[in-house]
Amino acid sequence: MTETFLDKAYSARDARSTRKLYDDWAESYEEELGKNGYATPARCAKALAEFSDNKSAPVLDFGCGTGLSGVALKREGFSTIDGLDLSADMLARARDKNIYRDLQVIEAKSRLSHKPGAYAAIAAIGVIGAGAAPIETFDALMRGLARGGHLVLSFNDHALDDPRHEARLNEWLDCGAATLLFREHGDHIPGIDIGSNVYVIEKN
Repeated sequence: MTETFLDKAYSARDARSTRKLYDDWAESYEEELGKNGYATPARCAKALAEFSDNKSAPVLDFGCGTGLSGVALKREGFSTIDGLDLSADMLARARDKNIYRDLQVIEAKSRLSHKPGAYAAIAAIGVIGAGAAPIETFDALMRGLARGGHLVLSFNDHALDDPRHEARLNEWLDCGAATLLFREHGDHIPGIDIGSNVYVIEKN
């Protein structure tokens, strides 16, 4: 019987344990999420596409996992996609899809190495929240954009239950450092009855 991981995914853990979980999950990740109707990548990619004038401009897929988010971005017409993830085993699956220009392992809490403006957009799809990246990651992603750059991200219902997540996003909006272009609640993983908010934010 194949081991399942969704029941473990939303538990708090340190970065080392998170990496191990996703390394162990890599082989069955897409099958398990597929059976449960994982919807957020397609929702995020569609939302970003609505605000993108040049889909050939580079996009950074942060926390790309096995590449489901990259596949969704590709289907919406984005043609130059780089990926970062904690899990080397997940990245091996992403590499097999032949849709990424570059794939790199990133260490927890490390700074993004690119200069702001290197990417027209950054995607963080299903990345920030309980059992995954901390909310401080949001600040790092926003600092990785130049003015006019877009961040598409999602907070699932577990993340939304913690008011710190939307509070951090609103700090950027309320001080005028960013503008909210899109926010919509919808399916995340309907098979286990979890929804998510999808956001598109422009850096000012």
